[in-house]
Amino acid sequence: MIKWFANRIRLVLVLAGVGLILITATFLASPVDAAKFLQPVTRVVTQDKPSNDYCLSCHGLSSLRKTLPSGETLSLFIDSSLFNHGIHNQQNIACVDCHKNISTFPHPDFNANTIRDVTLQLYVVCQNCHTDQSNQTLNSVHQKALAGGNLNAAVCTDCHNPHQQTRLIDPQTGKLSEDARLKVPQTCARCHSAIYDTYKSSVHGAALTQFGNRDVPTCIDCHGVHDIKDPTSAQFRNNTPLLCAKCHTDPQIMDKYGISTQVLNTYVSDFHGTTVTLFEQVSPDTPTNKPVCTDCHGVHDISKVDNPATGIAIKANLLTKCQRCHPNVTTANFTDAWMSHYVASPEKYPLVYYVNLFYKIMIPSVIGGMLIFVVTDFIRRRLEARKGTRHNG
Repeated sequence: MIKWFANRIRLVLVLAGVGLILITATFLASPVDAAKFLQPVTRVVTQDKPSNDYCLSCHGLSSLRKTLPSGETLSLFIDSSLFNHGIHNQQNIACVDCHKNISTFPHPDFNANTIRDVTLQLYVVCQNCHTDQSNQTLNSVHQKALAGGNLNAAVCTDCHNPHQQTRLIDPQTGKLSEDARLKVPQTCARCHSAIYDTYKSSVHGAALTQFGNRDVPTCIDCHGVHDIKDPTSAQFRNNTPLLCAKCHTDPQIMDKYGISTQVLNTYVSDFHGTTVTLFEQVSPDTPTNKPVCTDCHGVHDISKVDNPATGIAIKANLLTKCQRCHPNVTTANFTDAWMSHYVASPEKYPLVYYVNLFYKIMIPSVIGGMLIFVVTDFIRRRLEARKGTRHNG
């Protein structure tokens, strides 16, 4: 009899164990709706504030999600491996340092209709620590678009995932790290995908995305980081030569590729550049119809100057560029007056160089000779005046 009861008890325990395993497997295999999952249990936090591990005990579940009133599904999953390698975790920033209203389980109600609503309500938390960067965004084209009603305009967390963001600034140089530079175009491409497709085929973009060349400019080198200006404004256009000159007058970069560093000097010395420079310094908000760098070289589609199809080192291509402003020009030699941003030398444009040299010698000689004549004549007159003689010359 005792043996019979023991067998029955063993059978019940086995069946109960199998049932528990099946229920657990079903639970883990199916998506979890956070609204349903968070209701039944209340956990009491016994320490000053919950640890990150405590939060990840739930948010580390890949199936954790919440259905919003819009019908969209919001994932509440935080990849612990990416989070642990992120800069916030490395700086000992706790989850509740950002989510200050959460200290118990289940969490307080969070009213958001769409996923975008969630982003727009939470990104303002960033300014608590990143005050300077937040202030810089206030005059940016993104923030102005957001204030104007464009809810898709980029905010902090669109560019920086707070749960995955790695270190961007190299602590030794204080500048953007080399790895971070490589990722900038892909970050901007989340919104500006068409521009990115054009950029990655350009001489700058191809060098960066295909060959990892860190010398070339990325989006933020031209547009800024947090204080992104309107690239369609007259001020941005008038400032373009100085913008390009940041790299193209740097011999440490240009000498590697055999590119002239005289681009700015030769530009501002001609009629086009002189006019644009005056506008930039005197009336930066006033539009000018004189060409700037991007009018000849392109914006995001800058190609090598010797590219047979588009390079302006090819006379036919350069003439086509000139005809945009000079539609009546048809002769091919119209472009011969341009010296490709090079200063004349015996090797490059020797005729111009020797004509300049002639005038550099002749003009001082003529003016110097005249000055000598005037000075000696003045001295002679003074000497004669003292002797009482009269000059009859």
